[in-house]
Amino acid sequence: MLITIKLVTAFFGLWFITKLLGKKEISQLTLFDFISSLMLSELVGNTIYDREVHFMMLVYALALWLALSLALEKIVQLLPWLSVPLSGRPDIIIRNGVIDVRAMRRNKLDMHQIGMLLREQSVFSVREVAYAIFETNGNLSVMRKSSEAPPARGELDLPEQPVSLPRILMDQGYVQHDELRELGRDEAWLLQQLQLQGIKRIKDVFYAEWSESEGLFVQKK
Repeated sequence: MLITIKLVTAFFGLWFITKLLGKKEISQLTLFDFISSLMLSELVGNTIYDREVHFMMLVYALALWLALSLALEKIVQLLPWLSVPLSGRPDIIIRNGVIDVRAMRRNKLDMHQIGMLLREQSVFSVREVAYAIFETNGNLSVMRKSSEAPPARGELDLPEQPVSLPRILMDQGYVQHDELRELGRDEAWLLQQLQLQGIKRIKDVFYAEWSESEGLFVQKK
């Protein structure tokens, strides 16, 4: 009976808190929201099955957490400069088609992670991107270059062209040998392609991407 009462209380208590704090608790999850969700689950989980924890202690814990959350939101509204330390701020990872290496390292990202985030936005190559912004909830917002934006070729009655999946051949200065092997190429071929773009040494390259249709895209260190 005690567990039932606590579960029902926790269910409606968490529903009420989430409703009051807003849908951001379950959609645009920031660092503070993530910590808040973890703390709420710990509070409820540790009190429901512990017979020594009285029913009113659960109610008090939920009420106190709600009061702290509302107080913090009110403080942030009164002191807007606290928003960045608490929730972080968006960071531009790609600017005018150029990867911002410092922003990548500041957010502890590598090119394979950026590639995954781009593909989630239906962008398969860095060369299609004008701006990419790493949001505080871990998502990547992408603005394509004007040449890559809609309309599609079919809408203009243009013939369909073959497409190929871009491959990352160099990431943060390191050659991706597995990708080269899948392409049936080697490091000597990669160096030859770099020399065609006026780059004499592999170690001068930060990022390199190969596409059968577009060729090699390179960003130097």
